[in-house]
Amino acid sequence: MKSYTKPLEIDLVYLWVDGSDQEWLAKKKQFLGESINLNTEATSKARNADNDELKYSLRSAEKYAPWIRRIFVVTDEQTPKWLNLQNEKIEIVDIRKLLPAEALPCYNSVIIEHFLYKIPGLSEHFLYANDDMFFNAHVEPSFFFTEEGTPIVRLQRSFTHKWINQCRRRLKIHTNIYRKTIERAALLIDEKYGKYYSGTPHHNIDSYLKSDYQYVSADLFRQEIGSTITHHLRSVDDIQRIVYLYYALAAKRGTLRYVSRRESCRIRIHKPDFMGFIRTYKPTLFCLNDSHHATDEDRGRVVPFLENLFPEKSSFER
Repeated sequence: MKSYTKPLEIDLVYLWVDGSDQEWLAKKKQFLGESINLNTEATSKARNADNDELKYSLRSAEKYAPWIRRIFVVTDEQTPKWLNLQNEKIEIVDIRKLLPAEALPCYNSVIIEHFLYKIPGLSEHFLYANDDMFFNAHVEPSFFFTEEGTPIVRLQRSFTHKWINQCRRRLKIHTNIYRKTIERAALLIDEKYGKYYSGTPHHNIDSYLKSDYQYVSADLFRQEIGSTITHHLRSVDDIQRIVYLYYALAAKRGTLRYVSRRESCRIRIHKPDFMGFIRTYKPTLFCLNDSHHATDEDRGRVVPFLENLFPEKSSFER
């Protein structure tokens, strides 16, 4: 396997939406209609709430991973009001540049994620993050890629052997949409390679090869992924992007690492002691995970917490 003798060019991709934007909300409401239930796992406020996380995630990236080459923010006809568009290191990419016409309008991040490889100018080695994911310590490219330039795949131990056997036998599993989409990705890899990966996403910044991403999306599972692109809202039939990391492992193009909270910590915002997690685990990466369990009071604690951690403006802000 090729060993890289010069520094890798590594980009960072975010998915971002301002769910409080009245114009965006009006378009969504017009498309979905008046009868849509806005309090389900697929449609709750948590899917699109913007607590200014992106601003602070960019501060964390500039502080702790200054070697990142370029940053792409994938959006739906939106731009953060505070974003410094004069900074040539960052670029807004509208989903219409990436998605086929039949996928639009799209209020399903799972579908958008399958087309990240189409971002113009994206480097072969790239990181992907939601806007609620943060660097919390200095990291080098070797944190994400091996000396050979392949991704380090971080998973958390989660699924039990009983659960795995249920999946293999296609038994009915009482679980949520998110878990179902992971299950579908795992079964696709199992059927193709005879390898079942029970580890689940660590819900934090991941590393990918663009060429692998394109191969899986546009070739290996083109039919399976193609059948989902008209899912304008999240569906149990979606295929979670973990499929790209499972593929990297199955094809021996990735290195598996199970994470601890010291390395990657997921903080659910409906549990109010955010700083307690940081002090206890001192994680390299952390995520502030919104959900349908969270209230507006919970969301109100986000900005003061992040401002305390990342008080210095980045060059990405006006």
